[in-house]
Amino acid sequence: MSLHEDRPAPAWAGDVSLGVDAWTRRSTASEPEAGDETRRGTSRRSSGGRRTGRRPSSRATPPPEDEATQVPHADPESVARKILLDQLTGQPRTRGELQAKLAKKLVPDDVATRLLDRFEEVGLIDDEAFARLWIGSRQPGKGLARRALAQELRRKGIDDEVAREALDEIDPADEEHAARLLVRKKLRTLSRVDDQTATRRLVGMLARKGYGSGMAFSVVRDELRSADREGPEAPGA
Repeated sequence: MSLHEDRPAPAWAGDVSLGVDAWTRRSTASEPEAGDETRRGTSRRSSGGRRTGRRPSSRATPPPEDEATQVPHADPESVARKILLDQLTGQPRTRGELQAKLAKKLVPDDVATRLLDRFEEVGLIDDEAFARLWIGSRQPGKGLARRALAQELRRKGIDDEVAREALDEIDPADEEHAARLLVRKKLRTLSRVDDQTATRRLVGMLARKGYGSGMAFSVVRDELRSADREGPEAPGA
């Protein structure tokens, strides 16, 4: 008698497909959980030894953006208004200067034009007043003549017509007086040079200040004579 004669036959005996199913279920129950496989980077194998799972991707999924830390884009008009107010704090500016500043900050042209027009309407930008103030400080303070002042106003972005109206307010007598003061101050440093050299330097200085040759030679001649030095001959004399 066989040792196995008293052992009951399994339920799947005689049916190969049932046997395979029973073996597969036992094998599956003994394997680790799917989450453990993912963490360990392993893969399951089928009954035939083939890999049936995928190796987890090494590319991590980025976390969602935190909406609380997101900053909305600034309004271009608000940015431009702040730039203008900062520029006008403490000193006046011309429209041309402010427009160049906005362009440098990449403010859209339509926004810049709208704000500059508004600032002019309320008096925060006034090129006419700026021109008069500029002349009032540079003409007596630096002794600049009309031509030099016109060049400075043009560099400031002042319209030529606006500048001309402001320059016409300069009294010719004040302009000549400013030239004489410049010559007297410079002449004190030219005591050791001859009259011809002194004349050349003085006329050149006045030319750089914007004075015409006629006024320059006239003022230099008078001031040299007042200092008991020989004055120059005016051009064409």
